[in-house]
Amino acid sequence: MDNKHHQTVLEYFDHMFKFQSTATLISLFLGEDGRHVLVLDSTIFHPQGGGQPSDTGFITNSQFKFLVHDVRSKNGIVYHYGVLEKFDEEIKCGVEVWLSVDESKRKLNSRLHSAGHLLDVCMEKVGLTHLEPTKAYHFPDGPYVEYKGTVPQTELQSKQKELELEANNLILKGGKVSVGVYPYEQASALCGGCLPDYIPKESTPRIVKLGDFFGCPCGGTHVSDISDIVNIKITQTRTKKGVTKVYYQIES
Repeated sequence: MDNKHHQTVLEYFDHMFKFQSTATLISLFLGEDGRHVLVLDSTIFHPQGGGQPSDTGFITNSQFKFLVHDVRSKNGIVYHYGVLEKFDEEIKCGVEVWLSVDESKRKLNSRLHSAGHLLDVCMEKVGLTHLEPTKAYHFPDGPYVEYKGTVPQTELQSKQKELELEANNLILKGGKVSVGVYPYEQASALCGGCLPDYIPKESTPRIVKLGDFFGCPCGGTHVSDISDIVNIKITQTRTKKGVTKVYYQIES
């Protein structure tokens, strides 16, 4: 199936605050789980990945209305999973469709994702520089950031309030959040002189940069200014078996 389609153009890469757009319908079929699947030539829908949930919303034209429940990416092709709410007997491919992303969910996901990056900055500012970010979970049901390395639990707990205070001070101060695709050497410089080993040296990584702090490679969506995160609450810190986790919530 993947070989039949060209790679999907990811409009959200350059336009994270574009919630409506048009695209061309490439194919429509039933997935293995019984849900309908749409493939488009381009999309503003963010697929699940990088610890961030997928966008939801709808795709429509005069032939049909498709409710987008889940979005996934494989081999550069984005698959929109959902339900056909109304449609003609035969839906033609190659036609223009209208895309609409659920704006409130996108903004929430972007705040959660950006908050995770801000905590990475604050971990160093409170003296936990030996902890290396490894992965993150930015879903609303219990977001956290995970680090390779441990610190005595009592010390970590004593740092929890300091970490929360530092994060909220930076939110109050604010700062532009920039995202762009750069040549490898320029991307490396923006990230403090090095990039993770999994990024090929011939690639052009997408880098997110919060204010004046070093950037990091990321394919997700983010706020336009650090102040848009509004508020962070550190709910729990845990260190065990070479891994440290910081759980957080964002508040309005």
